[in-house]
Amino acid sequence: MKHLQYDLYRNTETTMFEFKSIGSNGEIKKVIIFSATQSDEIYNLAFGDLIYNHTQKKYTIDDSIITNNGDRNIILATVAKSVYIFTEKYPEKLVFFKGSTLGRTRLYRRAISINLEELSETFIIFGALMNEFGHITSVPFKSNEDYFGFIIKRKEL
Repeated sequence: MKHLQYDLYRNTETTMFEFKSIGSNGEIKKVIIFSATQSDEIYNLAFGDLIYNHTQKKYTIDDSIITNNGDRNIILATVAKSVYIFTEKYPEKLVFFKGSTLGRTRLYRRAISINLEELSETFIIFGALMNEFGHITSVPFKSNEDYFGFIIKRKEL
């Protein structure tokens, strides 16, 4: 991608990535996890701040925090970079993601829309819709449509 990105550190399976957001509020550790869903072909992308939960005595991802570190676009480009890396290793897998709020889902739609030409060179992008029965269906992505989430598939080369 043509945008600034943070260095990513990943596990050997390429399913977990860490990086540090650096900005006006200091260094904040971020985590991206690709986890299997009920469907073998679809992985969920989870992203957020790495927080120590004192009650559970373990680290967890908090995807609801607004850190306002002044580096939103770098963070989005870094998350996109992780999708490139994950799908390079697992080209047959689809990646599903959505925001933790409607506002974040709209932000992701705008980011995809702004970078659609570049992203479309490598990926097929779908909008995810939830029907009245709670099932998710996919439709070709359109910049001006609202979606429940997004599904990304690496193009076969």
